[in-house]
Amino acid sequence: MKTVCIPLANGFEEIEAVSLIDVLRRADVNVITIGVSGKIIEGGHNIKMETDMSVDDVSSDKIDMILLPGGLGGTHALMKDGRIQKLIKEMDAKNKLIGAICAAPMALDTAGVLKNKFTCYPGIEGNIKSKGHTNDQKVVVDGNIMTSQGPATAMIFALEIVKKLCGEEKYNELNSSLLMG
Repeated sequence: MKTVCIPLANGFEEIEAVSLIDVLRRADVNVITIGVSGKIIEGGHNIKMETDMSVDDVSSDKIDMILLPGGLGGTHALMKDGRIQKLIKEMDAKNKLIGAICAAPMALDTAGVLKNKFTCYPGIEGNIKSKGHTNDQKVVVDGNIMTSQGPATAMIFALEIVKKLCGEEKYNELNSSLLMG
């Protein structure tokens, strides 16, 4: 069973986090949420979530993917947290999957792992050093890095991650059962 780690920091975008967690768990992916600043994390729209564990309890050896939800406050916290930045760099060095949606590609940029192509929430690209930005695709995959645009693309992004981790059959099954198309 594949394991995906989703770090949550105060100010995270709730739609993105919950959509990613829900769809991946429907695909039988082991999703663990980690709290950057405690066990209870408050999203950008005042929804509180209880995380599974602390960031200190996660190792890049034990996860297949790290997946960052957006939200400006949460993203800034992920950019500043040395433990998260270290984990992102370790995942990239091991060529493991890394995903980010909305503003969260800024945290990947801070870690220096963005490749040649990425997408993000419109307007955020100006805060990213990498110049491979494109907003003509809802999901961009470049090597081991997967990025997406924002709340409305969260389900599409989650399904693309399912396809990458679990294969076409599981993707088709979920795509159909979620009435995506």
